[in-house]
Amino acid sequence: MKDVVIPVDFSETSLNAARFAADMLSGKTDTRVILYHMFADKDESDTASQYLDSLKAELLTKGVHENIECVKEYGEDLIDSLGRLAYQKSAELIVMGISEKDEWRQLLTGSNTLKMAEQNVCPVMIIPPTAKYNGITNVALTSDFKNVVETTPVLAIKTILELFNSKLHIVNVDNEHYVSLSEEYLSERGKMQEMFSQFNPEFYFIGMNDFYDAVEQFSKDRNIDLLIVIPRNHSFINRMFSTSHTKKLAFHSSIPILAAHE
Repeated sequence: MKDVVIPVDFSETSLNAARFAADMLSGKTDTRVILYHMFADKDESDTASQYLDSLKAELLTKGVHENIECVKEYGEDLIDSLGRLAYQKSAELIVMGISEKDEWRQLLTGSNTLKMAEQNVCPVMIIPPTAKYNGITNVALTSDFKNVVETTPVLAIKTILELFNSKLHIVNVDNEHYVSLSEEYLSERGKMQEMFSQFNPEFYFIGMNDFYDAVEQFSKDRNIDLLIVIPRNHSFINRMFSTSHTKKLAFHSSIPILAAHE
């Protein structure tokens, strides 16, 4: 049984992420959904139970397998508690929403969703605020093609591809790309081809300066339904917020982003 954790605070953003996940997991009988809510006031316990039960009833109408678990918890550190729950459940995936509403505040304080994406517990799928599930046919994996055997989370990526029977597009953006690829790129591409041979991946090498503009345009051109990124170190959040292009990717993307660690 694969566990998928969906944290909700009952905002429209988190409810949309929960509904997206329910549609995504509809009919998948080997998957259990865990709805998780943290409350900061002990008086909110009963209300939290009522809201969770109501959401559970709604998700069941979407065809989610009947095995939905509701977990509520009193606390203040969402990241620590959510990470602990995911670890205890050996979760395959955490699904979280992200909103542009508080974008400038989050530039200063940090987004819980992106903080969770930093944790090397399990992959985190970031759902844009207006995203609606229409299938995951085309998956794009971004790679820098450096030490791919050691740095690519193969198992997590294969789990997603097998779950949705998706086509894999592997994309690299580097302004050094000219007429032909370097020996290093050719070697790393060969290794990547072998790692994902069962999925017949397609490779794309884009010669542009701006990674985020390139990925955004590529996603539109190839009808990408899910973008996989590999956070390599603790500067991931800083990079996510370092430019307006990043804000478009994190806050304004129309497709989900999956952060998966090696």
